[in-house]
Amino acid sequence: MSLQDQDNSAELQAQVERAEEAGNALCIRGGGSKDFYGREPVGEPLDTSTHQGIVNYEPTELVITARAGTPLREIEQALAADNQLLPFEPPHLGDSATLGGAIACNLSGPRRPYAGAARDFVLGSRVLNGKGEILSFGGEVMKNVAGYDVSRLMCGALGTLGVLLEISLKVLPRVENELTLAFETDLQDALETLHEWGQKPYPITGSCYDGDHLTVRLCGEEKAVQAARKLIGGDPITEGGAFWRKLREQQHGFFGSSKPLWRISLASDAKPLELEGKWLYEWGGAQRWLATDVEPAMIREAAAASRGHATLFRGGDRSQAFQPLPNGLMAIHRRLKSAFDPQGIFNPGRMYEGL
Repeated sequence: MSLQDQDNSAELQAQVERAEEAGNALCIRGGGSKDFYGREPVGEPLDTSTHQGIVNYEPTELVITARAGTPLREIEQALAADNQLLPFEPPHLGDSATLGGAIACNLSGPRRPYAGAARDFVLGSRVLNGKGEILSFGGEVMKNVAGYDVSRLMCGALGTLGVLLEISLKVLPRVENELTLAFETDLQDALETLHEWGQKPYPITGSCYDGDHLTVRLCGEEKAVQAARKLIGGDPITEGGAFWRKLREQQHGFFGSSKPLWRISLASDAKPLELEGKWLYEWGGAQRWLATDVEPAMIREAAAASRGHATLFRGGDRSQAFQPLPNGLMAIHRRLKSAFDPQGIFNPGRMYEGL
């Protein structure tokens, strides 16, 4: 358990009740490592960083429950002690990263297309709504996760629906055998190769193409890893673990650009977009990073034409960070916001204007 183990839910609840009564906006903030993401934060700070501690961890059940302000590094250290991990490999993007921020942003690392996204591992949660009510959803075992999957609604909502107090997550055993391989190739061949490999039972848990090299990570039983290596070839990288950590934390050289950074989601076999800038490809080609000064409208039009969408991840004009929603989908978002946060006090406008 953490030396900082502390349940501040009563204090958080009281602050929400005061804000709801006064109609004041609240800016939910944990470690602040994702402050750059989404539209500009507004409102009085609601600090969840001191609401921390691992509430329950059952290694034999592959489940951990922790308070939202618990540092990600603390959770990962506790899991590592039992040779387990968070399967979605959440990016920290700062030393102060918390569990609540990881879930609220729904960000996942290199394992995402092979293991699942953050939301796929959320079993339950305790949430503080805009009326000051503490609500519990889901549970700590899969059979208890029934009815409306409200806990997963919180994933990627950026705190606009409520304050995450506790989250229960499914975890997985850490696989000891890991091998990173590099290939010199061009873009078209890299995308075609990744798409082909994605249809075969290779134990791939990470992929990246940076313009010169295609890098893949194999994890699994020793025989499976070595058999896959014989089939796909490549040159081993001795510091493979460091490579994937740097990629996850955006410390890879690609991310050093001062230009606005876009995250573009497309089908893995979609053709490269004809947009000027510097590109990096992850997730078998499905997640494409673009550092560019190209006009946002042109980027979104190109993504939409390939049946994808584009998010302004960092830098640039944050007033429209996310792909505009169709009217019908926006109406659903507004009804959800009204149900959980009738006065609209939580992170107003953080995702879209008026929400």
